[in-house]
Amino acid sequence: MKPTDRVIHVWMVDFSAITNKKILDRYLALLTPDEEARRRRFLFENDRLRFLVTRALVRTVLSRYVSIAPKAWLFAADAHGRPRIVNEEAKDPNISFNVSHTENLILLAVGPGTAVGIDVENRRRRSAPLEIIERYFAPEEVRALRALAPERQQDRFFDYWTLKESYIKARGMGLAIPLDHFSFSFPAEKRITFHLDQSLGNNPEHWRFWQFNPSDEYVAALCSEAFLQEPSAAIKRIIPLCEESSFETIALQPGYRGT
Repeated sequence: MKPTDRVIHVWMVDFSAITNKKILDRYLALLTPDEEARRRRFLFENDRLRFLVTRALVRTVLSRYVSIAPKAWLFAADAHGRPRIVNEEAKDPNISFNVSHTENLILLAVGPGTAVGIDVENRRRRSAPLEIIERYFAPEEVRALRALAPERQQDRFFDYWTLKESYIKARGMGLAIPLDHFSFSFPAEKRITFHLDQSLGNNPEHWRFWQFNPSDEYVAALCSEAFLQEPSAAIKRIIPLCEESSFETIALQPGYRGT
């Protein structure tokens, strides 16, 4: 598989479905000593399993794009703690990746040399923490959310949250970007508009967003740079080294124009 100039791939795995010891042993064999030490430090088995599957997913999927063995991938944290690829062989073709997980779901986004960010949340297992919106949302988002009927505020909170997380993860700066300095609006059903405070020194026209539901419980958002070409996105369900589905296109939200 070769990275293209305009397709972002999202790889999705439900790690609760992975119980075969032989498969799990193959995943363990891919870990570096440091990764294995990190895995063992988790107190709960579910967290150890999530870490193991995440590392196996990243290593095996990236090897589909570049001729590097899964165990040979090298990563280092940047100034903001985000993992980056340091293998010389991966600089051309250049690829980027980002991971998000919640509950039993892991999503891996792989981009063709463009910055990508992804976030997924379970919007059914917990109540939206609406008490934090004045602190983390832009004033126009707070007003729009408060104006909704109470039964709609839960889903809209997670719409905002995943979009915001996907953008700051694509920028690679984390909470160094104030969450209330950029905002999203929904002028019509399935339409998104992106707004950026000029103080961030970033052009909103350079970014594209997708929002989709991996299942009824989850909402996910994907952000990607888009300069000369309009990107597209596709998603595939996978159990690393075991089984997978075909890629399915994720529709780009219309009305993504930034202001």
